[in-house]
Amino acid sequence: MAAELISVESCQLLNCFPDAIIVVDSEGNIVSANELAEQIFGYPQKELLGQPVEILVPEAIREKHVDYRKAYVRNPKSRPMGAMELQARRKDGSLFPVEISLAAFRAPDGLRVISAIRDIRRRKQIEDALRQSEERYRLLIEGVKDYAIFMLDPEGRVGTWNEGARQMRGYRTEEILGQPISIFFTPEDVKAGRPAQELKDAVERGRIETEGWRVRKDGSRFWSQVVLTTLKDPSGKLLGFTKIAHDITERKRASEALLFEISNRLISNLNFGDLLSAITASLRQIKEYDYAGLAIFEPSLQKLRVYALPSPSRANLIHEELLLPLENSPAGWAFKARRALVLNRVHEEGRPFEIPDQLIAQGVRSACRIPLVSRDKVIGTLNLASLHENAFSDEEVDLLTQVANQIALALGNAISFRQLSEQKEKLAGEKQYLEGEIRSRLNFGEIVGESAELKDVLQQVETVAPTDSTVLILGETGTGKELIARAIHDVSSRREKTFITVNCSALPSGLLESELFGHEKGAYTGSASRQIGRLELANHGTLFLDEIGDIPLDLQPKLLRALQEKQIERLGSAQTITVDVRLIAATNRDLETLVEEGRFRSDLYYRLNVFPITLPPLRERTGDIPLLARHFLEKYSRRMGKKIESIPAENLQALSRYPWPGNVRELEHLIERAVILTSGSVLRVPPLGSKSLRKPQPVPSDTLAEAERGHILRILRETNGIISGPRGAAARLGLKRATLASKMRRLGISRNHL
Repeated sequence: MAAELISVESCQLLNCFPDAIIVVDSEGNIVSANELAEQIFGYPQKELLGQPVEILVPEAIREKHVDYRKAYVRNPKSRPMGAMELQARRKDGSLFPVEISLAAFRAPDGLRVISAIRDIRRRKQIEDALRQSEERYRLLIEGVKDYAIFMLDPEGRVGTWNEGARQMRGYRTEEILGQPISIFFTPEDVKAGRPAQELKDAVERGRIETEGWRVRKDGSRFWSQVVLTTLKDPSGKLLGFTKIAHDITERKRASEALLFEISNRLISNLNFGDLLSAITASLRQIKEYDYAGLAIFEPSLQKLRVYALPSPSRANLIHEELLLPLENSPAGWAFKARRALVLNRVHEEGRPFEIPDQLIAQGVRSACRIPLVSRDKVIGTLNLASLHENAFSDEEVDLLTQVANQIALALGNAISFRQLSEQKEKLAGEKQYLEGEIRSRLNFGEIVGESAELKDVLQQVETVAPTDSTVLILGETGTGKELIARAIHDVSSRREKTFITVNCSALPSGLLESELFGHEKGAYTGSASRQIGRLELANHGTLFLDEIGDIPLDLQPKLLRALQEKQIERLGSAQTITVDVRLIAATNRDLETLVEEGRFRSDLYYRLNVFPITLPPLRERTGDIPLLARHFLEKYSRRMGKKIESIPAENLQALSRYPWPGNVRELEHLIERAVILTSGSVLRVPPLGSKSLRKPQPVPSDTLAEAERGHILRILRETNGIISGPRGAAARLGLKRATLASKMRRLGISRNHL
């Protein structure tokens, strides 16, 4: 009973082992086996017990095994006690590798040999696979001739390399093993510390890709493309590096030759339109695409203006001159980041910007946006799109980036050339305009007069001139409205810039619009060349719109937009031009009445009527008539080479009594005619067609105020008390309605007196 208990306890103990356990007696018969032995050999325990152990040995070596077992039983200590690898046999006859460890011990009934047997099939499979993998890796590494493959230790010294590395570098294996990787760098790179920096970057980032010149044993250089990867154990400890290098000298030279060809083609085109065609031809040499365009930054708008390039296979996907925001577009992202943006799947969501719906609708699946950098300044982006996903490889993007730099340089030159051409055209236009002005301006000369009315006007000029506010000059024809406008310009901060005049009543509606805004070649029939408008010519200067009340109603909204937004477009062009113009307008018409009658826009009137200045007619400043007459006498006497020294007193009195419906202009023309007719030293004033100049009239006893009051009352009675309108008293008196109302209050005139 005790023996059976011991046997049961022993079996339980044997089942605790991680290996199969077989116990045999001195005769080689199996006396005990654990459960794991049953599993790996396929025998139930009852079939194993009492059987010779050779049933578990392949038939081919059973006799040898018997001899070995007997020798071991005779002298167990003479045999190795370590693990042995053998073949074992399962019940079904199949063989499998095992690792066996033997141990002998004395039992009460004789010698026992215990065998610990481990199934090593899985380990063998792994070892065989590893050997095959190592062999394949060795064959692969040795078979790659175009790539140099290095294994480096943590300090960057060469541990192993392949045949491709030996051929590329020119060293024998024994010459290079253990050498630092810096042996392959140029002296300039070594001095700059580039080898150590590459190793440091690889440690920080795990993997880096670089290009640069490398040196062979004979000193010759070649351009190498390198991938450097770190090797670390599971704990993160650095084990070394793998370095794969590829000689791309020929490809580099081909790329440089292509870039040189493209550069010459682009730089030779200064015309913007011709340059766009050259860019299209250059891109076709590098990459097949379905859409291409340039987005050029416009500082005044803080947006990118798109210029579509001709597509090689289909119509353009986006119309020309589309404006893109910087904040929510792929081109804006690349512009601000100053690096290429590649979208392999444009329809994916979760991006920090929006993809234009028209691109996706047209089937675009991938795109790239490359910044155009010229002289360290981003001027826009190069935009390419394809109908296929993943259409832009890293190598293509690198080459396109280099081409983009050439495009940026050419664009910078073309833009500068265009600006110079436009400036030249503008200066030529200004010159032509000023020459015409010199020939046609009224030549009032200095502002002449000492009357209180004139001094009040000049005080207003002095007040408003330093500002950039719009000025509306009101007054009868010939009162000198343009002269006052020039005075405002001459004492303003814009005095060094151009003063441009446009007479709105002298041109038909169609020509006036072209005169103000300019036009492109072919904008309308007869426009054989581009013309810069007066608003553009007056940029940073002053624009004087004379007779603003005569501007056509359909042109008024466009003028209002130009004044409010400071932007215009030439006729026949969609390109927006920013202008900075100080506006001075003048009219002899009652704009308020025109507004009431619907012939002048109220919003334009309020935009013009910021600072109104009303010029008094000459009949209200009679004290200035002698001064003006003498001024014009001196002017025309000098011009005609005559020595006329005086004006008779009676003539001056007659001139002062004349109402001067043509105001200062009429007086000037009269004096000019008088100088022509005079042959002596005393001016001979011709009759003006008014009896007041032929016969001296008695000076009325009434004061000037009484005479003015009586005249206004008479006109009011004739107009039945109507002040405004074309038939009102203000129009007949040549006054603005507000001016007449002010005079009536000053003179104490009310409707009770009518």
